[in-house]
Amino acid sequence: MSAPAPSPLAIVDAEPLPRQEEVLTDAALAFVAELHRRFTPRRDELLARRAERRAEIARTCTLDFLPETAAIRADDSWKVAPAPAALNDRRVEITGPTDRKMTINALNSGAKVWLADFEDASAPTWENVVLGQVNLADAYTRSIDFTDPASGKSYALRPDAELATVVMRPRGWHLTERHLTDADGTPVPGALVDFGLYFFHNARRLLDLGKGPYFYLPKTESHLEARLWNDVFAFAQDYVGIPQGTIRATVLIETITAAYEMEEILYELRDHASGLNAGRWDYLFSIVKNFRDGGAKYVLPDRNAVTMTAPFMRAYTELLVRTCHKRGAHAIGGMAAFIPSRRDAEVNKVAFEKVRADKDREANDGFDGSWVAHPDLVPIAMESFDKVLGDRPNQKDRLREDVHVEAADLIAIDSLDAKPTYAGLVNAVQVGIRYIEAWLRGLGAVAIFNLMEDAATAEISRSQIWQWINAGVEFENGDAATPELARKVAAEELSDIRQEIGEEAFAAGHWQEAHDLLLKVSLDEDYADFLTLPAYEQLRG
Repeated sequence: MSAPAPSPLAIVDAEPLPRQEEVLTDAALAFVAELHRRFTPRRDELLARRAERRAEIARTCTLDFLPETAAIRADDSWKVAPAPAALNDRRVEITGPTDRKMTINALNSGAKVWLADFEDASAPTWENVVLGQVNLADAYTRSIDFTDPASGKSYALRPDAELATVVMRPRGWHLTERHLTDADGTPVPGALVDFGLYFFHNARRLLDLGKGPYFYLPKTESHLEARLWNDVFAFAQDYVGIPQGTIRATVLIETITAAYEMEEILYELRDHASGLNAGRWDYLFSIVKNFRDGGAKYVLPDRNAVTMTAPFMRAYTELLVRTCHKRGAHAIGGMAAFIPSRRDAEVNKVAFEKVRADKDREANDGFDGSWVAHPDLVPIAMESFDKVLGDRPNQKDRLREDVHVEAADLIAIDSLDAKPTYAGLVNAVQVGIRYIEAWLRGLGAVAIFNLMEDAATAEISRSQIWQWINAGVEFENGDAATPELARKVAAEELSDIRQEIGEEAFAAGHWQEAHDLLLKVSLDEDYADFLTLPAYEQLRG
């Protein structure tokens, strides 16, 4: 007997949006409802498993490669599926949210890939969730254009052959979409909403364009979570009647637990895997989150002092390259977040040199591509990879068999000489307040102090404040990290912002709300798993 038809999903507490009927069709919602019915129970079990694993780390203060999956790691015979033509050359990838202007600029940027982001670079307002889908569909049908109301400048797509390949990033497993609920009033996981609507509307369309439905999978913490995604993919492809293996997924290794399961993650997704990516801020955030009660050994210095050349970060990136190439997958490097200044050529010169050195290092280490946040950085990153790759689409043949990483190397935080500083505390407060305020206004990618910040940078900012206070850190100026000091710095920052932008703009924003939320998640004894969970409760729209 066939399964009963899924209950229709209800759209709740949401103002109607222009063209939402193109996205929220009965057929698309039936598909999302079926994803929810089949896979949300397993998602809930895996979230509970995260909490159990975190408790185990708190008890042991260590991590190791899994003994139960040793045979998978030891078996040299398996590889991931060969990359489709559209994903074979990924030497430069640009990231950004799916608003209309960004969609056009990213596709036109000259990058090989655009990470079209419904996750950390996008505040999940209903408008962003739904209209982001409209914008991507319009891009594929070449019915997208944009005129900036402030400047009057018009934007349109270049010819198809010049456009970046889209790899879409849905929300992580931990987030829900409160505006879509089932018959019991249970909200659907945001990951299934973002994936389901995009896949349902665009899978066949993308195949007709010679590409396919490609995804970045965020916040993965274990190979079992990768297995869940693989099952989602297998079901989805059958549901719409396209061949198995059409979907391709790149997994962000941006949690410390996933770093110990890279081979297993590729194995679970092997028919759908196209690579792994080395994140930075979320990775550091995950280290703090998991080892927050591990004492001085695990206290991170200022975030900007933890470069990718830190020994434990080198261990992570080199293991990622070796793992990917051993299994025939792409290894994609981290973000160059600098935003060029239109007013200060000297700032740009110094920053461009840092970006170039970073991308040269990645290309020489064996990465097949890397991320940038701004179109002006595409040529710099492209030059770094062109020097190493030449006409080759990637360097997956470079196996990096010289790399040997032990379990302890990945968590050797105390191998760094740098220490937390008072200036680091001030910067964490500044970035935290300024980012959260913008997020509460519906902006997920925000330029702060010439860097493109997203939710991951706010997470590391509040986590470092929490960790430094709870570890009893003393700064170089003699001040102790205390709740009182954090409140003092936050009050000063709020006053500075008021002076900087003026009373009218201050009153129109969410500054007090952002200040209060940052202090709550930084000072509460109970550490919130994700800043975006309490923030989502305050997000309008």
